[in-house]
Amino acid sequence: MKPIATTLAASTLASLAAVVLMGTGPALAQAKIRAGTLTCSGGAGVGLVLGSKKQYSCTYESASGRHSENYAASITKIGLDIGVTENSVIVWTVLASTDAIQPRGLTGNYAGASADVALGLGGGAKVLVGGSNQSIVLQPLSVQGQTGLNLAIGVAELSIR
Repeated sequence: MKPIATTLAASTLASLAAVVLMGTGPALAQAKIRAGTLTCSGGAGVGLVLGSKKQYSCTYESASGRHSENYAASITKIGLDIGVTENSVIVWTVLASTDAIQPRGLTGNYAGASADVALGLGGGAKVLVGGSNQSIVLQPLSVQGQTGLNLAIGVAELSIR
């Protein structure tokens, strides 16, 4: 028998896939190409039942491998967020209308749906759109690895500086 948290997380991740198809509108309406990869690490902390805010260090690397930049980021979640997590790693494919993103071009706010579950080892998915003129998509479903005991479902905002 599957634990209820695992079942709930699986159904939530399936719902997030549907959100990708319906909720990213204008950003996905333009043709997108792979501009690079954004890798963020950090995020240790405690879920505060109705939300949380966690800090990350991120590195963007262009698809060509010729350009990289470091960023500071925070993820604010609003919704159910219960538990404790250690540092996690989140990897997004950066999609844009061009593969030549301007320096500091990822700076901005991104928003979308989020679901994470950890029972010892865990994972998560975030659907985020934003950046310059809402023109950058951070991979429709990001992949996250984390450790701890946590269940989080709701809306997430990623702020990159």
